[in-house]
Amino acid sequence: MLDRRNVVTLLCAAGMMTVLAAPGRAEAPLPAVATFSILGDLVANVGGDRVAVTTLVGPDGDGHVYSPTPADARRVSEARVVFVNGLEFEGWIDRLIASSGTQATIVVASDGIDLIASGEDDHGHEDDHGHGHGHGHAADDHDHGHGHAADDHGHGHDHAADDHGHGHDHAADDHGHDHAGDDHGHDPAGDDHGDDHAAHVHGEYDPHAWQDVRNVMVYVANLRDALVEADPEGADIYAANAEAYLAELAALQAEMEAAVAAIPEERRTVVTSHDAFGYFERAYGLEFVAPQGVSTESEASARDVATLITQIRETGADAVFVETITDERLMRRIADETGAEIGGTLYSDALSGPDGPAPTYIAMMRHNMRTLSEALAP
Repeated sequence: MLDRRNVVTLLCAAGMMTVLAAPGRAEAPLPAVATFSILGDLVANVGGDRVAVTTLVGPDGDGHVYSPTPADARRVSEARVVFVNGLEFEGWIDRLIASSGTQATIVVASDGIDLIASGEDDHGHEDDHGHGHGHGHAADDHDHGHGHAADDHGHGHDHAADDHGHGHDHAADDHGHDHAGDDHGHDPAGDDHGDDHAAHVHGEYDPHAWQDVRNVMVYVANLRDALVEADPEGADIYAANAEAYLAELAALQAEMEAAVAAIPEERRTVVTSHDAFGYFERAYGLEFVAPQGVSTESEASARDVATLITQIRETGADAVFVETITDERLMRRIADETGAEIGGTLYSDALSGPDGPAPTYIAMMRHNMRTLSEALAP
């Protein structure tokens, strides 16, 4: 027969075994920040449940002219990893990072991309063709092609001093706008600084690299490697998530190529609001023309618009396309003066909300390709 002391001992032992057998408390997800909605979706696909990603510029937001708030600075300060597109797409990011005092690793997601020279650097808005693409390959050190699914880019860059043009503190430029420290909602697009200001903000490379699916495969590799570095215990999960997502992207790439192949070559001219589709053009063989350059911060001049209208008439473009982040009145004016139809709405720099047609990167690319095909294919 057990005495009272033995019973107590057995009960204590059983309690300890229950505690030891119980599943451990789940670790808190890795806090991360992505600068805009497309990048946030990529991080979420690679990070899965192990990463809590906050996106600064949300759905339908324009990352070119965004004005960070004190709440954004707090989010950045609390993050362990901050993912940026780079290539001066986020002209406000350096100031925000500095004002936040964050100790986070800054990861340039576009690192390793085969870059396209910005049309604004080569031709501005005053060239004879009216659109200033300048989509030649950049004469830089990024001649890496698209085979970087396993490269080691994107870790711990000194964001203020790297070679991608992030060293310019545009949010604290000579115009005196401390975007990270106020809630005034200042819109840089309203500054009366003309095209010179826009050219200054966006440097020499087109930042819209995500418009080529193969480039996004490089992004995914960079995101995976950065997350593994920040959270080594999740390495297997990040690798598996990235592999699965890369397979989806490969299927998307094949869909894009097949859809463009079905469009007659004489109908492959696309007119859009701003020059956000240079990588799409190079990758898939459509020609994009636009009255604005790579940044929405600059307004198209009357000469730009007139030259573009002449070009549309000469090339016989059948449709113009509105972008979600730009003022569609300009494109409707161009359509009215040329007889071209409004072919639909394209998503260039931001996803739609969850109930829209482009809530994820893959959905966005499929929506854009379907919209183009329906307007251009016979």
